Amino acid sequence: RLKKFVIIVAGGLGSRMGTEISKQFLELCGKPVLMHTISVFHEFDPESNIILVLPEDQQLFWKGLCLKHSFSLAHQVVSGGKTRFNSVQNGLSQIDGEGILFIHDGDRPLVNQETLGRCLETAMESGNAIPVLPVTESLRKLEGDQNISVDRTQYFSVQTPQTFRSEQILEAFKQEFDPAFTDDASVAEKSGFSIHMVEGNRENIKITTPADLIIAEALLKDQ
Repeated sequence: RLKKFVIIVAGGLGSRMGTEISKQFLELCGKPVLMHTISVFHEFDPESNIILVLPEDQQLFWKGLCLKHSFSLAHQVVSGGKTRFNSVQNGLSQIDGEGILFIHDGDRPLVNQETLGRCLETAMESGNAIPVLPVTESLRKLEGDQNISVDRTQYFSVQTPQTFRSEQILEAFKQEFDPAFTDDASVAEKSGFSIHMVEGNRENIKITTPADLIIAEALLKDQ
């Protein structure tokens, strides 16, 4: 049976949310965002090895939340690093053996089972998979002090979980940090791997503003 590893990166401070508490700990339908996120992967495969990457100074608070909400789904906690790249590296240090690895944003609690299935299938076949959506709004690009319209059909917005064969992503993360790394796919790409896109799901939003929390709450109630 193929091993499945999940690294959930939860390093956000919630500055855009305007709250004292980090956005991954805000309550969504009665429980913290992060608990919803972990639950989605547990539902996908209860035997997944789930690794939660959290800033060191938030780990005690998280432990308290787990007690308060009687949250007992198995996961291990490792400390985050200075950048997202370092945080993922810290998570990768816990991976033993070969399998498929999902790397997911802690503040995306609404990824659905179908998206996870597509990611898994394509990563097994092709080495990796990232969920994307076509851009629906018009796009403009700055060129000097002018701005021009661009063809939106050439562009996709990228979601997580970015999914890889473990040996591929472990290899990619051996390289030095580059400020051009915006996600895990860009790290793999710089290592010479071609990236494969699969269809994401519209509800899989990243919760970064108060409006996102309201939308997520409505979507969850609808489910």
